[in-house]
Amino acid sequence: MEYFDRHEGGERAILVHVNVQILQDLDAEEFQLLAQSAGAEILEQITAQRQKPDPKLFIGSGKAEEIAQLVESLEAELVIFDHALSPAQERNLEKVFKCRVIDRTGLILDIFAQRARTHEGKLQVELAQLEHLSTRLVRGWTHLERQKGGIGLRGPGESQLETDRRLLRVRMGQLKEKLDKVRQTRVQGRAARQKAAIPTVSIVGYTNAGKSTLFNILAQSDVYAADQLFATLDPTLRRLSWDGVGALVLADTVGFVRDLPHALVESFKATLEETLEATLLLHVIDSSSPEMMEQIDAVEKVLKEIGADIQMLRVYNKIDRSAEDAKIIYAKPDLPERVYVSAHSGQGLDLLKQAVQECLLGHRQPFQLNIKPQYGKLKTQLYNLNVIQDEHYDDFGNLILDILIAPQKLEETIKKLHVPMEDILGEQAKQFQRPLEAFEKEMS
Repeated sequence: MEYFDRHEGGERAILVHVNVQILQDLDAEEFQLLAQSAGAEILEQITAQRQKPDPKLFIGSGKAEEIAQLVESLEAELVIFDHALSPAQERNLEKVFKCRVIDRTGLILDIFAQRARTHEGKLQVELAQLEHLSTRLVRGWTHLERQKGGIGLRGPGESQLETDRRLLRVRMGQLKEKLDKVRQTRVQGRAARQKAAIPTVSIVGYTNAGKSTLFNILAQSDVYAADQLFATLDPTLRRLSWDGVGALVLADTVGFVRDLPHALVESFKATLEETLEATLLLHVIDSSSPEMMEQIDAVEKVLKEIGADIQMLRVYNKIDRSAEDAKIIYAKPDLPERVYVSAHSGQGLDLLKQAVQECLLGHRQPFQLNIKPQYGKLKTQLYNLNVIQDEHYDDFGNLILDILIAPQKLEETIKKLHVPMEDILGEQAKQFQRPLEAFEKEMS
């Protein structure tokens, strides 16, 4: 029986990008960025073509020998493949190359492990790593199966491999329990926000599309943002007050990537649940990327996988690079479909806020309110919403306010203070002909 010891890893790497006809095409440039994000020193990038993967080596034996010679001449310590490899394929390739081999999943997991900063992020990464490792114990640790023979050592016993498997199962169970507690905490937080009728706007998108930069500007926050893949792993929530909307929660989430490993989707469910429970999704898109359409498809495929059937506004970012104008495109007269902005230069951010308001509450309309002295609280609420266009007093000392606001938000604001609509709006109150009992039932 042949035994196999894993080679030590390193940073000096050869990249192998394989275009396989029956598999999804992957971007060679993005693969290089992934490797650089992991800290690899790229010695060479090899491109190969295949109609279908070879069951034994994924690539052909001739190409494998060519790479083996390159590994020896360049003194490479690592070969990285831009596709998922089976445990047997990894083992066979390591025998040929005489160095460590990892696949796309292992590469993304390594980046995630470096970037995780919070307790929750570290738990999620460790769980994903252990789930990936559990399928590779057989070939990664075969030398541990060798039971010692001889006097006093014969007979039944547990092999080291079985011990490792059992310890892995125990640790994975512990991590899932801890993540369940994190999930419960999030559920409680979301329930409190829903009870208070506070909408959640969740920012999603392809990695490096500029989500965290946009989040920082909108939330006046300092979440880590960099021009690199997977700069942000942990979900960040900020409570804001936006003109015309009032209180809302803005959530920044982990970026997506093409061919995102299923183990990661499963492990990061606690993060992705912020997306599932959102009132509105802002899908941030890098409008300057030549791979823009493929990136949009990759994000929306993952959203479909996790069941995020939620209203979405596409935000085409980086118009300072793509030379687009800041604008809103409407699917219907009162329903924004996409908005063009630059988080870097600030272009179009006022249009983005307007589009978010229209998605959440509908199109803004002008109203004239007659505020009697006893309704001073309403005046304060409207000032907080920053919807007042003009104000003056009539001959009876009543405050006349000209406002621009979504009808739904105006109705909600007036009725929360239990102010009679007719006293405030006069003839304009006729468009709000819903019984007060029905409205209060919705708000409860």
